[in-house]
Amino acid sequence: MILHNNHISNMKQKENKMTVTTENAKQVRELAFAAAVVATDRYIENVLKGEDAFACGFAWVTVEPKYKGNTKLGREERKVLRELGLKKDWTEKRFQWWNPSSSYFQNIDCKEEGARAAAKVLKSYGLDAWAASRLD
Repeated sequence: MILHNNHISNMKQKENKMTVTTENAKQVRELAFAAAVVATDRYIENVLKGEDAFACGFAWVTVEPKYKGNTKLGREERKVLRELGLKKDWTEKRFQWWNPSSSYFQNIDCKEEGARAAAKVLKSYGLDAWAASRLD
């Protein structure tokens, strides 16, 4: 059975209410960035009281592609992930977005809040996304 792009798009929209495409990837990234900034700033203001204190570290969002890379759907999916500005991780199988809030604070907790918020937005668009972190 040959699937045309419109049919594939319709299938994706039935699976998930919202999907990321090459056409809306920039807007989705902006939404995820905005959510990350709000979450990070809220944590800095409410918990850290504006002080860069406590443990230092890094946080990022990881996205696991759903399709194999050597298939048509896999190639399309990876193109969308690159349009989102994600880069391959060390496994060369997953994609990452480091410090999605672009916070200058070293505190790991505020960066984790931002990564979780960005991952939540990406998940709402049907991506298998989660936040991760490590201490410095």
